[in-house]
Amino acid sequence: MPRAIDCLDQTSCELEECIAGLHDGGFRPWEEDSLLSGARWLRRLGNNRSFLGDMLVDELKRGPKAAEEAAAYGPQVVMLSPLGSEFFMRANFWPSGDEHMFRASGKAAFSYELPHDHNFDFLTTGYFGPGYSSDYWEYDYDQVAGIVGEKAGLRFIERSTLTPGRLMHYRAHKDVHSQLPPESLSVSINIMHAGGAQGWLDQYRFDVEKDEIAGVISAGGSETFLRVAVGLGGEEARDLAVHFAGSHPSDRMRLVALDAQAGVLDVQARDDLWRIAEGSGNRLVATEATQRRRALAPALEPASA
Repeated sequence: MPRAIDCLDQTSCELEECIAGLHDGGFRPWEEDSLLSGARWLRRLGNNRSFLGDMLVDELKRGPKAAEEAAAYGPQVVMLSPLGSEFFMRANFWPSGDEHMFRASGKAAFSYELPHDHNFDFLTTGYFGPGYSSDYWEYDYDQVAGIVGEKAGLRFIERSTLTPGRLMHYRAHKDVHSQLPPESLSVSINIMHAGGAQGWLDQYRFDVEKDEIAGVISAGGSETFLRVAVGLGGEEARDLAVHFAGSHPSDRMRLVALDAQAGVLDVQARDDLWRIAEGSGNRLVATEATQRRRALAPALEPASA
């Protein structure tokens, strides 16, 4: 499960000081000194009991445009620092099951009861309210190909709560959690690592009852752009999809490139495409290709006389 970090620093800081300190020392979660330095800054910011409320009041005074900028990451998130460096900071709001926003939007809007991992490391601390609880598992990312329905090898650890002041390190591609609504509205503050390779690394949701990968939840802009470009019919886009399908370093992008091509082909041509992909030598692509061909089989059967 995520690593609990004991940091007894009783000092507090302003948000600007925290961001400046992180820029000075960097935030590299695989380096212990850098990780613990980030944890100290997060602890100091968490000790400041007024900064977030003051920030929200200021944003409300500035009007709708400021609110849109602050919540650019999603409706339950307030961005505390800009995107674009090796880290960014955010505050997450977690409604209880009794809140109107929860009843109106449902649990899916807040990723509750959605077992998932992360393709990035992050630090989090409970800032306000009793905190959400999570069921925690661990798994070995290197042992899975990312195929929907593939056994994940999940190992259940425990259920615990991000109580006020608790500080934890979520480890990329290792910690899996399913969050549960808190007893009352709660807020957590995060320092998120943002690496250049992150967009090519999968983030999964899991079926914990079956111990299976249930889907990929980290589709990036490049995947969408390629699908749209090929769908619009450009020859250059089709050539790029063929190139990506055969040589892209990301297995997921190879599969997306094949899907994009298949989307503009007739049934027989799609089957031919996936038949070739079955012999690609890539476990993810080959297995998914077999599943695609299986789904196409009824449409290829000759009509009965």
